[in-house]
Amino acid sequence: MNDSTPQSSTHWTLEKDSGGIAWLCIDKSDGSANVLSGPVLQELADHIKRFEKDRPNGLVIYSGKRNGFIMGADINEFTTIENPEQAYTLIRLGQQVLDRLAALNCPTVAVINGFALGGGLELALACDYRLAHRQSKPVLGLPEVQLGIHPGFGGTIRAVQIAGVRAAMQLMLTGKSITVDKARQQGLVDRICDANDWRPAAAEIIASAPPKSRASWVDRILNLAIMRPFIVRMLRKQVAAKARPEHYPAPYAIIDLWAKYGASPKTGYEAEARSIAELMCGRTARNLIRVFFLQNRLKSQGQKPAHRISTVHVIGAGVMGGDIAAWCALRGLNVTLQDREMKYIEPALARAAKLFAKKVRDDDQRQATSSRLRADVEGAGIAAADLIIEAIYEDLDAKQTLYATVQESMPKQAILATNTSSIRLQELRTNLDKPQQFIGLHFFNPVAQLPLVEIIHCDDTEQEVLDVALAFVKGIGKIPLLCASSPGFVVNRVLAPYMAEAMHLVEEGVACAEIDAAAESFGMPMGPVELMDSVGIDVALHVSRVLGSAFNKPIPSRLSDMVEQKHLGRKSGQGFYRWENGKAIKTAIGTRPVKEDLVDRLMLPMINEAVACLHENVVNDADLLDAGVIFGTGFAPFRGGPLQYARDRGIEDVLARLAELESKYGERFAAHAGWTGLADTKD
Repeated sequence: MNDSTPQSSTHWTLEKDSGGIAWLCIDKSDGSANVLSGPVLQELADHIKRFEKDRPNGLVIYSGKRNGFIMGADINEFTTIENPEQAYTLIRLGQQVLDRLAALNCPTVAVINGFALGGGLELALACDYRLAHRQSKPVLGLPEVQLGIHPGFGGTIRAVQIAGVRAAMQLMLTGKSITVDKARQQGLVDRICDANDWRPAAAEIIASAPPKSRASWVDRILNLAIMRPFIVRMLRKQVAAKARPEHYPAPYAIIDLWAKYGASPKTGYEAEARSIAELMCGRTARNLIRVFFLQNRLKSQGQKPAHRISTVHVIGAGVMGGDIAAWCALRGLNVTLQDREMKYIEPALARAAKLFAKKVRDDDQRQATSSRLRADVEGAGIAAADLIIEAIYEDLDAKQTLYATVQESMPKQAILATNTSSIRLQELRTNLDKPQQFIGLHFFNPVAQLPLVEIIHCDDTEQEVLDVALAFVKGIGKIPLLCASSPGFVVNRVLAPYMAEAMHLVEEGVACAEIDAAAESFGMPMGPVELMDSVGIDVALHVSRVLGSAFNKPIPSRLSDMVEQKHLGRKSGQGFYRWENGKAIKTAIGTRPVKEDLVDRLMLPMINEAVACLHENVVNDADLLDAGVIFGTGFAPFRGGPLQYARDRGIEDVLARLAELESKYGERFAAHAGWTGLADTKD
């Protein structure tokens, strides 16, 4: 091999310097980020074969992409897998390549210049040393559990061997990324360097060959067979508090692998491959992988607009308006916040300060963030804003009166948006000079936690306005869902029959805790009764009235009575539940199994309403509707969305069950006409 002549393959470039060090660059040719696809792994295997025959003095693996090292395995390949044996073959290929990398008879260094996730971190762990560029963002992780699987290229073994069971389990069971500083403390990173110094730093590591990182003596003791059962019980308890094994089997599989094999390289790799192969072909993983791609579709919507939003003016400093303003400032926008008097804005600024303190650790950056949010009682910021968001109370006349004032001073190209949760745009925009530039931006409470924003439009809304809105929502780190202007839009409309049925059950004498338990057994993060208490009984009543009027549905009298009594839920301390320290006090219901009738009564009306939204083109894409309902309502992600759930269960079965419930409980269970156009893909 000529030392000065690079040797290139499709995805890798190899150079060898005068000191005998091989510098191997991964730069996947057909993507903006590096992923370990089958062809990428095969080419790596070819290079390793060359190193086995002609051993270099050291090997440095680095990335040719500016955005990071390796993002993980190629998830697209997962969608082509038909059975566990096929999955096992693919996984074993990756394992064997990394085993050969780990076995090379020379020092090996992985240079991590950004994200090293999943298979990317597993490749780095197969090297002797890991050198990371200095940065503050969380960039290293094993997030496979979020896709319903676990590390498969040796990560369940090497992570424990290097970082110890405590750190490794935290990394794998949560799927959350960590910073390079934290990784350095855990031994997952050996050295941190500045971005311009990585080459001499890597060469220095090769030359000195320091001792390899390994788990602490405490973690080595915890890894002993006699100790593992105690740790397993604790880990299972922690996981069970967040996920049921029948819903999300992957974290339990991670624990089981370690419990049985103790991160043994002799037996652990084979067991890891068999375990992930089974998971990859299970319904949970298939649906979570599907949701992953759907989320990317939502984020890729829209064309690049001619201009972007940099200045936002929010009118209404209540919980929603104030928190929208704070979030926009946190994400780098200049924001003015208006209300009738300063006393109404001050609580919003106080909440914003708490948000900034939590999200921004650096004092200077936090001060800069705070300076981007300014009180504006007089509304002077309207004249300089790219986007004006109205977030006042839900009253048609009040909103229209406000718009008449706003449009007098807003810039020509500015967009006027409403955060209404229920009023149709067609009604709100009747007096606007430029109704085609008026949209809805429906955020959800709490703004800092919930990812979805519904972008509401009419048939004649300008496409450029929608492109700007899409870019704005994505720019502040939220997920956009385009919705036609229709009562309740998508999220509130789909949730309404779910919560209404909960009210029927309450009236029948079913315990609130039992109702919520039924929904949670399906996979909902929160039951409908607790959800109503959380959003506010007054808010639930208002939405019920709007949707009841639009769709000729009765309004639960219980809600009206509770509002009159000022039992508004969490914010008043009393709703269906009593609330203490932000938590609902629930009566224990024992361990008896949940009645299937309860589950179907709650969930099938929601699914039926999702079919109606698709049929009426509120969202005209079934997959995006599924994604929107997941990110907007918390609909069990492992079920793939309401429409996918219906297909998986079997549409004929769902329709038969709806007919049965209709005959028993009334026409509220009548199947919508849109079911006839929904394909049944039950396998």
